[in-house]
Amino acid sequence: MALRSGGGTIQKHSYIVAATHSWNRLIFEQNIASLDGNWSLINSNNQLTKTLVDDVNPAYIFFLHWSWKVPLDIIENYCCINFHMTDLPYGRGGSPLQNLIVRGHQSTKLTALKMTSELDAGPIYMKCNLSLSGRAQNIYERSSRLAAGMMRRIISEQPQPTAQSGPITTFKRRRPEQSRLPHIDEPARLYDFIRMLDAEGYPKAFMQHAGARYEFSHATLSNEGVSAKVFVKPEPDKAT
Repeated sequence: MALRSGGGTIQKHSYIVAATHSWNRLIFEQNIASLDGNWSLINSNNQLTKTLVDDVNPAYIFFLHWSWKVPLDIIENYCCINFHMTDLPYGRGGSPLQNLIVRGHQSTKLTALKMTSELDAGPIYMKCNLSLSGRAQNIYERSSRLAAGMMRRIISEQPQPTAQSGPITTFKRRRPEQSRLPHIDEPARLYDFIRMLDAEGYPKAFMQHAGARYEFSHATLSNEGVSAKVFVKPEPDKAT
């Protein structure tokens, strides 16, 4: 949407996208930056300051896969919208993709919600269906493309968010040590465990043996079992 100033020139709204991963930056360049308005990308937590945001004065700030706490003075003074990979209020909290897959979900909702001081508890603008097939990398890229389309709808339609309703389920953020391969006797579950961690910046599924660390990626599932790429690196002797 554009506003006409008193002098007759067109003044476009400004928007900020806060995202760090390489696929989000690529989708910003390919799918978001060309949307109507003036778009800025923030790709590190150090850049997200009240001073910078005040200078841009955005109509919306969109957060894509953002891992840091957003300062309260930004949340309270600007319309901040987060994209969360669950059908809220189910699945509030951390590591939504991994928590969904280990629970056996094959699809989910990507939820656009207004950020508040309470994590993932704000009112909802819209939800869209999201498949959980493929590697985590594929799913994150898919969700970012979907979020770009949701951004277009939000700036065009300017919907009013509605309060969350229904039972609340909260997920816990996973820790790197939880990527160690557990004992799994079902090939499909082993495949899911490897693929749900297979994305840029995530601790891959791993095992340790005889002084080496084995990391697994690009898993495929067949009638014979699971095949995957394996990266092997020595681990230092912690006793020395």
